[in-house]
Amino acid sequence: MNFMKGEKKEDDIDHYANLDKSTVFQDTRCFNDNVLNPKKCIGVLTKVMYLLNQGGSFTTTEATEVFFAVTKLWQSNDITLRRLVYSAVRSMAGISQDVIIVTSSLTKDMTGKEDLYRAPAIRALCAITDNTMLQAIERYMKQAIVDKNPSVASAALVSSLHISQKGSNEIVKRWVNETQEALSSDNAMIQYHALGLLYHIRKHDRLAVTKLVTKQTKSAMRSPFGYCLLIRIACKVLVNEERSTDSSLYDYLETCLRHKSEMVVYEAARAIVNLKNVTAREIQPAVSMLQLFLGSPKPTLRYAAVKTLSHVATIHPSVVTTCNMDLESLITDKNRSIATLAITTLLKTGSESSIERLMKQISSFMSEISDEFKIVVVEAIQTLCPKFPRKHNSLMSFLAVMLREEGGYEYKRTIVSTIITIIDENPDVKESGLAHLCEFIEDCEHNELAIKILSLLGNEGPMTPNPSKYIRFIYNRVILEAAPVRAAAVTALAKFGAACESLSNSILVLLDRCLMDSDDEVRDRAVLYQTVLRQKQNGLNSDYILNGLNASIVGLERALLHYTSNPTFSEKPFDLKSVPIDTTQMRDVPKQTIGEPSTLNASKTAPVATTQDIFAEQLYAIPEISKLGPLFKSSTKPVELTEMETEYVVQCVKHTFSNHIVFQFEVTNTLSDQLLEDVFVEMEEPDGFEAMQYLPLKRLSYNEPGLTYTIVELKSSDSVTGTFLNTLKFTVKDCDPTTGELDDEHGPGYKDEYVLENVDLVVADHIQKVMKPNFATSWDELGEENQVEETFALSTVKNIEDAVKQVLLFVGMQPCERSDKVNATSSSHTLLLAGVFRGGHDVLVRARFAEGQNVTTKITVRSRSLTVCEIVAASLS
Repeated sequence: MNFMKGEKKEDDIDHYANLDKSTVFQDTRCFNDNVLNPKKCIGVLTKVMYLLNQGGSFTTTEATEVFFAVTKLWQSNDITLRRLVYSAVRSMAGISQDVIIVTSSLTKDMTGKEDLYRAPAIRALCAITDNTMLQAIERYMKQAIVDKNPSVASAALVSSLHISQKGSNEIVKRWVNETQEALSSDNAMIQYHALGLLYHIRKHDRLAVTKLVTKQTKSAMRSPFGYCLLIRIACKVLVNEERSTDSSLYDYLETCLRHKSEMVVYEAARAIVNLKNVTAREIQPAVSMLQLFLGSPKPTLRYAAVKTLSHVATIHPSVVTTCNMDLESLITDKNRSIATLAITTLLKTGSESSIERLMKQISSFMSEISDEFKIVVVEAIQTLCPKFPRKHNSLMSFLAVMLREEGGYEYKRTIVSTIITIIDENPDVKESGLAHLCEFIEDCEHNELAIKILSLLGNEGPMTPNPSKYIRFIYNRVILEAAPVRAAAVTALAKFGAACESLSNSILVLLDRCLMDSDDEVRDRAVLYQTVLRQKQNGLNSDYILNGLNASIVGLERALLHYTSNPTFSEKPFDLKSVPIDTTQMRDVPKQTIGEPSTLNASKTAPVATTQDIFAEQLYAIPEISKLGPLFKSSTKPVELTEMETEYVVQCVKHTFSNHIVFQFEVTNTLSDQLLEDVFVEMEEPDGFEAMQYLPLKRLSYNEPGLTYTIVELKSSDSVTGTFLNTLKFTVKDCDPTTGELDDEHGPGYKDEYVLENVDLVVADHIQKVMKPNFATSWDELGEENQVEETFALSTVKNIEDAVKQVLLFVGMQPCERSDKVNATSSSHTLLLAGVFRGGHDVLVRARFAEGQNVTTKITVRSRSLTVCEIVAASLS
């Protein structure tokens, strides 16, 4: 016993740790022995496989040498060694040369009588076979798919799926009959694999997928995995075809809730609650089944159920309220992940009186859970903010405590974002929120968060009753932090000086101290801001400090390169209006879910190209479009001009230039027996517009989207809105549905056309959103010279909130100073909008709403161009 006390158990020793690749290669010489030692060969080959699977890098020469040594092991009849050889062949197929040398040996084993060899031989053979050799083994694969041995049939089905994914889908399609036969097998795993292969073959044919799902839902399957896959396919059909919950597929999902397998029941419940536009009544059966799982003795079921209910509580909290008693019992669960999700779900469904109690319970074990679940708690608190505005102070205090605790970057970022959201939702807690953030940056180890908070302080601090109290926290960053944070602090100080005249002299003194900074960026900013502030001009403060430069960095680089490459660039100054506007701050950023990789690290190294930057790069590559000048705006959402089930699917994106509109049409041919040539969209334009040029698509194959463009000229500056009639025109040529090759018997083809939906050009297509942090200064700067006012009644809207939404949707401008948030109890509201009209004209709108018997509004538009003011005012009226 004493001898064993200090020794490790033999099972705990890693025999493959610290393997040396060169030593293992030397050991592979035993594969060439005249008399093979199976046990020794198994050990050496296992080491080779270990190195491969642990990410070891083999050169092509090394891999080929080892591969040919492995082929010598075919002479051994040891079953274990032979099966290991098959695995080695599969693993080394992609990094070795001349692997097809073992094709005959694998084919022999695949068609042999030893079942233990056949399945792994099929997997290895399909791994080394390319498209040109696939037809040679097609007959054997068909036989293997319907083989009586389950392991052989499953291996053939899975290998067929891998072959199809490598580009041989057309050949695998010929195996549909055998796959259908395998689908009716009594073996559960064969059914599952056959269904997966069949769906992969037909997934591009919506009608075929619908028939497959309809047929399988009416037949009983033995495989729980097959049921789960069928449920997922049925959900895709429901989503793609926008079917209502009255369809037979929804009834099938409800039927699966009564399946004997817990896996199938959970999959069906999860599918129902994730359907689009599903009502609270329709998800009630699924929630009831999830509630039963909350009391399961299996931790996996409890975790899955509470995680799904947490998602449902975000959308339909009233439905999950019936589970509150069961969720309460999970708060003391030994698994802290389950307890955390239970509390966050209760936060979403509970009453205002229960919040503080739940907060205390969360605090008791916050230190025991990982950052991943701490983020879940913070996100749950964020959903509470709109529901319980009176609890904002207590929620803010709880978040402030969490912010001071240990945690990673993502955890801290989520807390900071939540505090900022609370400040946006409730201006009454702005000062307390800013105070918590000021305390945080005193000891913040993440530069990105410090910069974000300093930017917020620069924008929000000057508008508080006592802005001077934030100066100390900001200036401390100039003294103590890294260069990027110091630069952000200098900018924040300058904003206080520009917005608060009483603080201007004090800020100039602080900026003077920054002139001796060791970093160029900090010194340059200090010099610029000091020079601007000393001019004592509100217009300069607004342009160079408060509002900043709304230019796309990627677009600015492209415009400067184009400007400097012009031989005559020194004769005229660079026009900043030629640079696309930065839309990064105005676009919606998708929320990152747990488990998804963060894109933060990528954003640190280079500017992120927006959708408009990507469109601009594509358009400038076309000579006819590159002559039109800089791209001003591209529509964010394509316009559907056909139904998704029609023969030709067409979508339109509108690109706005200074004097032109480019309509980009994405066309998809869904007919496999047709090849389209010279495809373009002929447009019948309204008055004020002229179709200058059509850029046809020369060739459009089956199911491969292609782009065609129509260039429309604006005949006058007031040509803004209109409806365009569209007709898709093309030349049809018949082709082989399988290979796509043209049928020469039908000659040059025939011309045809297809009528499309109309495309509307609206005012929003000519206006780009811009953010004006200090709207009042920008408003006064434009002056009343070109001001236009309109007053009218909105008889079609229900209330002020509805009116604000419609104005925002129609005019396409950026709401400023959170004026898009309407107080439900107020009978009046002021909406502030900012944008840039086509041609680089700043335009501001102030809309004052009053609610009585009807909603009335007074619209005031200001711009340096009277024509722009009249266009925007007329469009709103």
